[in-house]
Amino acid sequence: MSLFSEISEQPERIQSLLNTQRKAVEQIAAAIRGRDISYAFLAARGTSDNAGRYANYLWGARNGLPLALATPSLFTYYNQPPKLKNALVVGISQSGQSPDIVSVLEEGRKQGSVTLAITNEPNSPLASAADFVLDIQAGPEKAVAATKTYTTELMVIAMLSVAMNGDRNDWKDLGQVSKWMKQTLKQNDLIEQAAQRYRYMRQCVVLGRGFNYATAFEWALKLKELTYVEAEPYSSADFQHGPIAMVERGFPVMVVAPQGKVFASMLDLMARLRKDILAELLVISNAKKALSLAQVPFTIPVEMPEWLTPLVSILPAQLLAYHLTRAKGFNTEAPRSIRKVTETK
Repeated sequence: MSLFSEISEQPERIQSLLNTQRKAVEQIAAAIRGRDISYAFLAARGTSDNAGRYANYLWGARNGLPLALATPSLFTYYNQPPKLKNALVVGISQSGQSPDIVSVLEEGRKQGSVTLAITNEPNSPLASAADFVLDIQAGPEKAVAATKTYTTELMVIAMLSVAMNGDRNDWKDLGQVSKWMKQTLKQNDLIEQAAQRYRYMRQCVVLGRGFNYATAFEWALKLKELTYVEAEPYSSADFQHGPIAMVERGFPVMVVAPQGKVFASMLDLMARLRKDILAELLVISNAKKALSLAQVPFTIPVEMPEWLTPLVSILPAQLLAYHLTRAKGFNTEAPRSIRKVTETK
């Protein structure tokens, strides 16, 4: 099994997860509704932290559930955890091994909060510390760079959102994700060719906003850990408050900008970058206006609702990182200096 095969199997993993875990998700959603939950408190690291960014927008926008991203050092080194009354305390970790993430759930349980583990290892320490466990069922992920564990984490987060709302039409939309993924992965050959254009790239910025703020961070992370490019992620709004000054003619800007409520603001920025600053734009979108501004456009299905686009928009980003790693002559399976399981305190 290779990184490429793990990227390619994501549609099947997503569909299987939906088929097998819906009942468990609905039971957990019912338990959450039965408690006086005021907000979610989420702990994660790395790729799983980016999944948490998606939850921040999704649960806030669609469930009215505020979400705070935890600072695990308060629980470990400082031994001064915040008060977690009426919180849903969530830990996300593909391995479930990292002591700092486990410590957050242990403290949540100690304070009487509802605790939930989202993990690929249902027998892990993280799962043992939780009242409820959602197994993302990604299967073995051998490559160091996480791909299918990321999208299955996103899927579980989306399923829980839908279950808390109880909208049957949203379940129908979730049932289309696997199909949309398959359509998007058909661009592999195009993306492989495009990677050659960026073979000598040493730095770039990655922009997203709203639900795809998470995608920008995950895309940048894949570029950093696989290709060793200095890729900096930004909200498109934050980017205009200073960092845009570093962009000059030919500077690579990676943008994820599907149709939705933040699209108009993203389009205005892309037009400025392309026409006024003459930046190099690589764009992932399902809107013709955005794709027409890109030197390198990658498409996602037009019919996708905005709240589900992060599950699909990350696929071209993963493929680009994979093919760019090969173009640069680096190891796609074992990047330097990092390991599959990182245990931090």
